[in-house]
Amino acid sequence: MFENLVEILKANPRKIVYTEGPDARILSAAARLKKEGFLTPVLVGNVEEVKAAAAKGGFDIEGLEILDPATYPGMDAMVEEMIALRKGKISPEDARKSLSQGNYFGTMLVKMGVADALLGGATYSTADTVRPALQLVKTKPGANLVSSCFILTRGDEMICMGDCAINIDYQDKLDKDGNVSQSAAAQLAEVAVETANTAKAFGMDPKVAMLSYSTKGSGKGANVDLVRNATAIVRELAPELPVDGEMQFDAAVSPTVGQLKFPGSPVAGYANTFIFPEIQSGNIGYKIAQRLGGYAAFGPILQGLNAPINDLSRGCDAEEVYLMSIITAALV
Repeated sequence: MFENLVEILKANPRKIVYTEGPDARILSAAARLKKEGFLTPVLVGNVEEVKAAAAKGGFDIEGLEILDPATYPGMDAMVEEMIALRKGKISPEDARKSLSQGNYFGTMLVKMGVADALLGGATYSTADTVRPALQLVKTKPGANLVSSCFILTRGDEMICMGDCAINIDYQDKLDKDGNVSQSAAAQLAEVAVETANTAKAFGMDPKVAMLSYSTKGSGKGANVDLVRNATAIVRELAPELPVDGEMQFDAAVSPTVGQLKFPGSPVAGYANTFIFPEIQSGNIGYKIAQRLGGYAAFGPILQGLNAPINDLSRGCDAEEVYLMSIITAALV
């Protein structure tokens, strides 16, 4: 997978901005990328602090761009742009204060075209990475929400799981008059389609299982209805996409079980893209695959935004930063 992504980046020069420039894990990955030459890192932080941290860790970042919000010559233009994007919801003073922080500053660098992609979260929370993206980069046309997925690999095998990190659950969205503007099922369906598109970006031929504790009506309840209704909407949104559900996990991965319950289904028993009904089961599911199944997990990969912006685990190491950098930039 990564060899293919590197070839994409070699053919398409791109810049990736890191919101936590002085962090040793970021510096290690940036130095490695600088040496390999297929992706250009941009580091956010105080120049002397970043250089001192690099020297302490023995990381060669000579020649890399280091941008400090406190001295950035384009800050005034950045403040004006942020005020326009927030449509009067923020004062010039508050905009400048927000942009003094690496997460907002880095996101605006992407918005203004200084960088193509962003990777943060080594010290910031997921919310602190996603919030600036929603406020400044915003969702892409046609997207109603931001979601996430994980790519998991084991040898030559690759699977995709979503949403495991962003959407706590799915509730009907109401407009100001109390009418449903987007149903919970429509939101889950959007996550499924976006996750399938991400899977395609990584060379997969997605077969999407809409997971539940019920298989084809074996269970009852609102949660089962949610998944069943979402499956129907996915078929409307992406009629060419192989999708089936609602189904339990064994029906999704075991041909014997899957074909018994869904005879002739192209998905049941052969699924490689798994959509969970809420974050709790999704987060538990991918971590079981990672820790007990021996899969390497990459993500969360954010979906639905106007630009590639991804979140690191605060427990990440330099190797994870390096690999997530490749994944993020290849999504441009």
